[in-house]
Amino acid sequence: MLLAINIGNSNIDLGLYQDLSLIHHWCVSMDPNKTVDEYGLLFTQLLASEAVEVDQVSAIILSSVVPNIMDTMPIVCQKFFKQSPMIVGAGVKTGLNIRYDDPKEVGADRIVNAVAVKENYGTPAIVMDMGTAFTFDVIDVKGDYVGGLISPGIKITADSLVASTSKLPKIEIKHPRHLIGKNTVQAMQSGLVNGYIGMVDYIIKAIVKEMDLSIDQTNLVATGNYAKLIANLSDYPIEINPLLTLEGLCLIYQRNKA
Repeated sequence: MLLAINIGNSNIDLGLYQDLSLIHHWCVSMDPNKTVDEYGLLFTQLLASEAVEVDQVSAIILSSVVPNIMDTMPIVCQKFFKQSPMIVGAGVKTGLNIRYDDPKEVGADRIVNAVAVKENYGTPAIVMDMGTAFTFDVIDVKGDYVGGLISPGIKITADSLVASTSKLPKIEIKHPRHLIGKNTVQAMQSGLVNGYIGMVDYIIKAIVKEMDLSIDQTNLVATGNYAKLIANLSDYPIEINPLLTLEGLCLIYQRNKA
């Protein structure tokens, strides 16, 4: 079986695949200070919780947006799984033509998500990752990755708002019942959530216009921790897929395995 591991800024997603079928999925907090042994024990315990033996893992693929942890993860794979992981980066075939000034600048997660959307949803497409950062990636009619946008995620904005002011409290990030808040917490929730909904809808509209696309023929796909909160409230029909990155990793592995 293939173990796909996606390391984000906040979480690590793990998916266990048999061919292209997801068997098990786990999500754990990302901690760059964890040691090789701590991560190794954590991962093997997750497998054991589903009665999966370590030696049933025959291959591992990794993607990461956290450079520091990539000193740790390959050692984890070698020590606990006896596997040299495939790492998404230079030299790995993605099947995606990347039309970026410097393709090496594009985050591995953005490429992996684009691969999954191109294969499973079709093109043209706008891929949105609503996590620690909010990213928008564009795939044109020909299936080429043509670039995108990066903005601070909603939690980063909320934390910055609290840290930069004297009286504003920490809040739960959720959609309030009314646009116009009747107290400080409601006002902050409304400003944050409705502000991001407005941003998402404006950016979708602007991308479609700049690319000369038809919105009805453009696939809109979102993933990330806040996808359900934001995408469900959009004026556009956005498909939400929390496993998008793992699906992309599985596809990339299949394209590169010997």
